[in-house]
Amino acid sequence: MAADLQAKYQKLAQEYSKLRAQNQVLKKAVVDEQASTTVLKEQIKMKDQSLRKVEQEMDSLTFRNQQLAKRVELLQEELVATETKGKKNKQKSSDSTSQHSHQHQSVFDEDLQKKIEENERLHMQFFEADEKHRQTEAVLRERLEVLERGGAQHQAEVDGLTQKYMESIEKLQNDKTRLEVKSQTLEREAKECRQRTEECQQQLKKCHAELNSRLEQVTSIIQEKVSFNDTKHWQYNTLNVPPHNRRHQLKARDIVGQAFTFVQDLVAALLNFHTYTEQRVQIYPIDSATDTISPLNQKFSQYLHENAAYVRPLEEGMLQLFDSVTEDTVTTLETTVKLKQFSDHFTSYTCFLQKILPYQLKSLEEECESSLCTSSLKTKNSELHSDVKKMTSVFEKLQNYIGLLALPSTKPEAILQANSSAVFTQLAACLHGLQDVMKDVSKHYSQKAILEQELPTVTQKLQTTNECILTSLVSLSNVTGKIATYFSNNLDFFTAPTGYGPRAGAGTMNPLHAESMLQCKKRAAGYIQALKKPQPESVPYVEALAHRRILLSSTESREGLTQQVHQSQEKIAKLEQEKEHWMLEAQLAKIRLEKENQRISELEAQLAGSSSRQLFLPTPESPSAQPTPEEEGEEPGERGLGEPIRSASLIGMLTTKSEEVKIPDEECREQLIKSHYMSRVAELTSQLQVADSKAVHFNAECRALAKRLTLAEKSRDMLTEEVKLANQNVSRLQDELTTTKRSYEDQLSMMSDHLCSMNETLTKQREEIDTLKMSSKGNSKKNKGR
Repeated sequence: MAADLQAKYQKLAQEYSKLRAQNQVLKKAVVDEQASTTVLKEQIKMKDQSLRKVEQEMDSLTFRNQQLAKRVELLQEELVATETKGKKNKQKSSDSTSQHSHQHQSVFDEDLQKKIEENERLHMQFFEADEKHRQTEAVLRERLEVLERGGAQHQAEVDGLTQKYMESIEKLQNDKTRLEVKSQTLEREAKECRQRTEECQQQLKKCHAELNSRLEQVTSIIQEKVSFNDTKHWQYNTLNVPPHNRRHQLKARDIVGQAFTFVQDLVAALLNFHTYTEQRVQIYPIDSATDTISPLNQKFSQYLHENAAYVRPLEEGMLQLFDSVTEDTVTTLETTVKLKQFSDHFTSYTCFLQKILPYQLKSLEEECESSLCTSSLKTKNSELHSDVKKMTSVFEKLQNYIGLLALPSTKPEAILQANSSAVFTQLAACLHGLQDVMKDVSKHYSQKAILEQELPTVTQKLQTTNECILTSLVSLSNVTGKIATYFSNNLDFFTAPTGYGPRAGAGTMNPLHAESMLQCKKRAAGYIQALKKPQPESVPYVEALAHRRILLSSTESREGLTQQVHQSQEKIAKLEQEKEHWMLEAQLAKIRLEKENQRISELEAQLAGSSSRQLFLPTPESPSAQPTPEEEGEEPGERGLGEPIRSASLIGMLTTKSEEVKIPDEECREQLIKSHYMSRVAELTSQLQVADSKAVHFNAECRALAKRLTLAEKSRDMLTEEVKLANQNVSRLQDELTTTKRSYEDQLSMMSDHLCSMNETLTKQREEIDTLKMSSKGNSKKNKGR
């Protein structure tokens, strides 16, 4: 690790030196570019100055031209004046004057002609100089624009490269510091590992010496004590009892339980598919309700009607297999006898599929021969024709593989353990093939149903039947996919060795081995339970003496406290009894008070009525002499047989009041006791209902917690998968990081080459600028000489 870190550190130092050299080259290029831009600016200033000089010369030439033109006009005017004067002097000194004027005129003409020629020449030179100046100015401006653009681009590139190099330098510095820290930590770890390795080597030497001594002892003991080693011979080794593997049994039961649920779904989907196919044969292409169907379809529907007799035993066989796999059994291919029954049921179902296959194919051909069948329907029927053949062949393959797996339960030495793993892998591939075939069947049948819906003679019954068949096919494809994924996920468990078998040898497990193993397991469990007896708790002697002193000192206080507790409990019981008694008495007193209040109100009413009527007793003949039960406020049943006749006057009712109260007190007391116990019963029932509701609530909470536990386990599995995916993403990102580092290195090398080429182009541009300067200086000198 330290050598790798040193190599990485050297590589990073080399890269850093390369980047530093490239950075210096870039700085030089930037400085040269800045110098070239300043030189170009100075050249532009010089050109501007020369342009101003040429403009000044042009202005002076135009001014001189204007002066010459004015002078020519003046000379012409003088010439005209002289001609007029010559005509007036007719013959005065004609010969002398004529000669003199002729000479003067010739001189003036020559001078004028020279001035005109010089003016033309100056005009031509000015025009040529102006054109050359304009051309050179345009060319220089174009080149200046091009150079400015190139300079801006180069500056932008240089800025970007400098920024990239600075970022890369910062990253490299950070990586350098990080790697230095890592190197330090790794060096520490390496030192610790060296120390540990030395310690481990010492321990290994000690262990090796101890093991050699023990081996010598054991070999000597075996040679002295063991006269016969049965593990050397496989015939005798097969008689040894193998150990029991509880984890393997729990895993096997879980896997068989999942397989049972999948087989249930498969059986339901197959039943729906065959029944709805029978219903379709009865409807299409000829409806059996209106006309007789063909004998082939009759036979086909008759066979399809018997599908439950072949499909349902699959579920029963898998249920028996699931019941046979428990924690207290041994699950191997040699001991799973119920797998043979499931294999027989599966073979019967494959025979059923082979029996209905020709009828199914002929039925599809009959649909193609009908007048309503279009070309697209014929193609879909041909595709279904091939799909049905593939499905039957796949089921035959599955039957062969399941039969091979069930063969060791009857013939243990028929298949080797190495070959059984190959059978499991082929079975997983065959299940994936079944999933693909069912997907093709559902896809082609859905396309066929869509085409049949477009027919004008399609019925609602046929549409519903097609929808049911499609749902059954979709469920079949889903179930087969689940079975294939389940089997491929648990393929390692199926192909891995079970751990059951003879010790120190390779052999097979038979039912006798399993029975003996389970008997030994029961005996071992009973022996361990017998050993695990609860030991009495012991206390140290010093603590026991201290506790004895404390007990002796506290016995008197404890006895006094127990007596006080008993007395207080008795007092509490008596007080509770008195409390109940006084509560009853209070209720009775309340009832009596209410009755007395009622009687007082009645007596007051009667007194008011009697005072208004008469003050004496009424006669027996008058109807008011016999008081009614409503007037006295008493019921007829409440009167005793020996009760004296009472008058309706106030004095009579007051005298008999004490006698009337005695009888209803007992009834009221019974009613109060009854009401008290009824209230207690109601309270107890309410408490019982509350307890039941709490129990139901706790049961619901337990179920919810169990569901939450299952969800948490599922989420844990999902999180483990996410962690795996995250690790894969991390490795992928690390690979991408290495590729990006390499690409950045390539780009840096390319950019350095590009900068070198740019330096070459800048030198060429400088040479061109120098040549242009020289040519412009030569042209300016020529113009000045002219």
